[in-house]
Amino acid sequence: MRKLTYYIACTIDGFIGDPEGDATSMFTYTEGSYMAWMGAEYPETIPTQGREMLGVDGENKHFDTVIQGLGSYQLALDIGVTSPYNHLREFVATRSLAASPHPNVELIADDLVGRVRELKAEDGPLGIWLCGGSTLAGELIEEVDELVIKTYPQVYGSGMPMFGAGFEPRDFELGDVRAFENGVLVRTYTRKR
Repeated sequence: MRKLTYYIACTIDGFIGDPEGDATSMFTYTEGSYMAWMGAEYPETIPTQGREMLGVDGENKHFDTVIQGLGSYQLALDIGVTSPYNHLREFVATRSLAASPHPNVELIADDLVGRVRELKAEDGPLGIWLCGGSTLAGELIEEVDELVIKTYPQVYGSGMPMFGAGFEPRDFELGDVRAFENGVLVRTYTRKR
């Protein structure tokens, strides 16, 4: 069975964006050895256009599929990009779009959990990347097998939480921890089942 990994950037206080979901203040930390590490270790998480600009041409190491909500996908649509991760199979969870704007993007309007379970049951060595956002992560929280949390050295005070879900403790086991000179901390957790 393939893993669903929530690979996400957040602040020290656990927000993935401001109250409207904007996370551009975190982009100032994507440089130096941290960016080199991302390009080498998680090249598939860099949007296709960014990969081209940065000269990242590594093969997908962890994921062959990405799932995101309309809020995350809309960022690409707003700049005229209809397939931001064209090097992956792309799924967008939305009830707002009637038709996909790109043949590589499949829309999921109903039974999100069922569709994710189907994807997890597929054969293959690579997993599924849950890109965001908060509401989508909350809907899929029981399906999340792994967390890769890129914590940026900022505090928002309020904003969009990592999981838009009701209170219920769920346990994860800490794996790898990596710190970078710019203050970014990357932690990997595995779901205790």
